Amino acid sequence: MRVGIIGLGLMGGSLALSLKNIDFITEIVGHDHNKEHQKQALELSLVKEVVEFEEIKKCDLIILAVPVNGIISIINELQDINEHTTVIDFGSTKERIVASIPSKIRKNIVAAHPMSGTEFFGPYAAIEELYTDKVVVLCDLEDSGEIQKEVAIKLFEALKMKISYMHAHEHDRHTAFISHMPHAISYSLANTVIKQENRDDILTLAAGGFRSMSRLAKSSPAMWEDVFKQNKENVLEALELFEAELQNFKKHLKDENWQELHKEMQDANTLYNIFS
Repeated sequence: MRVGIIGLGLMGGSLALSLKNIDFITEIVGHDHNKEHQKQALELSLVKEVVEFEEIKKCDLIILAVPVNGIISIINELQDINEHTTVIDFGSTKERIVASIPSKIRKNIVAAHPMSGTEFFGPYAAIEELYTDKVVVLCDLEDSGEIQKEVAIKLFEALKMKISYMHAHEHDRHTAFISHMPHAISYSLANTVIKQENRDDILTLAAGGFRSMSRLAKSSPAMWEDVFKQNKENVLEALELFEAELQNFKKHLKDENWQELHKEMQDANTLYNIFS
């Protein structure tokens, strides 16, 4: 199977590294509009070669690992691909992407979201086992063709990912809470500190807690601007509910209601009982 990866940054580059260890993958080529990323991907041997967009269309499997608005644009340029070609998009939002797919190639497309990543971006951020043991969500899979379903499942199983299925709308609401809202909060937290007059003194004291919470603020603004645009309503709902919780915390603190504040923190502790 010949694979073409569009977008050679963290997600696309990491996938390329992982695909090298899969026996049914015969060749990996890439495409990226960023000339520097093209050069770096070749230096790192992420792909065999960087090819033009028309050459990518000839691949058996096409991976779209670019910002979500770019995915919509690219999908509309793939309307002349072979009926047996599989296209998998790695977008962090799904509903608008799925809605934008031309009916002519709907069966070619598998809408997927690998729940993995780091705060870094670009080819040099690529990690070989980024996808190992992570969850991948496949959305509205019933609308994809039988060949495409088989290829996607075979691929993600070979990557040792845990496959979950849900509708695009459901996916976008859930990810607003566990991914998109945390990024928005991290950006806001970083800016809160940056805007203080004595920020250097504050940052001198920065330890594990602040570093952990502000880590996501390193993430690509270009990518996350698109995510927030596409999932605006769900992110706003998540932020409003978070603001209500924060106001409640603030009120207990202001009123010196230590018993209720302690209970709020104790309730929050139970989250990790779910994960363990």
